Amino acid sequence: MSPLVFAVVLAAAGLHAAWNALVKQGGDPFLRLALVILTGSAVCLPLLPFVPPPPAAAWPWLLGSVAIHIAYDSFLCLAYRRGDLSLAYPVARGLAPPLVALAGFFLAGERLAAGELLAVALVSAGILLLVGLGRVARAQRASLLWAGLCGLTIALYTLCDGRGVRAAGEPWGYILWLFALDGLPFGLAVLWLERRRLAGLATPGLWPAILGGLFSFAAYAMVVWAMATTPMALVSALRETSVLLAAWIGSRHLGEPFGERRIAAAGLVVAGIVLLKLAG
Repeated sequence: MSPLVFAVVLAAAGLHAAWNALVKQGGDPFLRLALVILTGSAVCLPLLPFVPPPPAAAWPWLLGSVAIHIAYDSFLCLAYRRGDLSLAYPVARGLAPPLVALAGFFLAGERLAAGELLAVALVSAGILLLVGLGRVARAQRASLLWAGLCGLTIALYTLCDGRGVRAAGEPWGYILWLFALDGLPFGLAVLWLERRRLAGLATPGLWPAILGGLFSFAAYAMVVWAMATTPMALVSALRETSVLLAAWIGSRHLGEPFGERRIAAAGLVVAGIVLLKLAG
């Protein structure tokens, strides 16, 4: 992994944690997430004439990613509606790297060195340990279920986008078309179902969602660009360092518990990042 890709994916991790916190902390997650992803579509739609459309070989992967994102958006909102950010986010993100590694091995023919596999394992173990087994986990089993399903969809759309951007041959056309289409099914459906609530929504309440949409677009664009040249499992694992910031936001700003244990678990994540860098 080159230093540039390493830095870009770390920046994407910070942006990803930030937009998830904006979805969790303000109002109903479904409405807030709908506004977030529709902002991403609104940013990308005017740019489509300036990039070539993906070739035919990339469209099955792109449309598959759009379909999977509908399930991902739904599961994420259900997890946030029933549980803490610092619980649901680490479970969802922690399950994805080992699933992506297995999928990349069996379906994409990627071969990872022993050090890289150990790095993926350390990052994933540290993320899962952030959750813990305390009272909060037992009290929020529904959130854990939805977060686990969310993790599965993360692995699936990561695989689709990794294969799709390579089939496209040029990452920016794929990224812009993906974001332009991705937000429309879920976002428009939620706005239609919640149309009565929109009339009473104050304009200042829209700005966090719009900001979250910009963060979301920037974060995932960075990741898809990185997957054009770097094994999917490594990109996915490094991006999951976003759970450190999400756990910090949850414990420091949202009043969620188990801060000390999550700091200790973060040491495993940091060890995984260092090993990932050295192994690359």
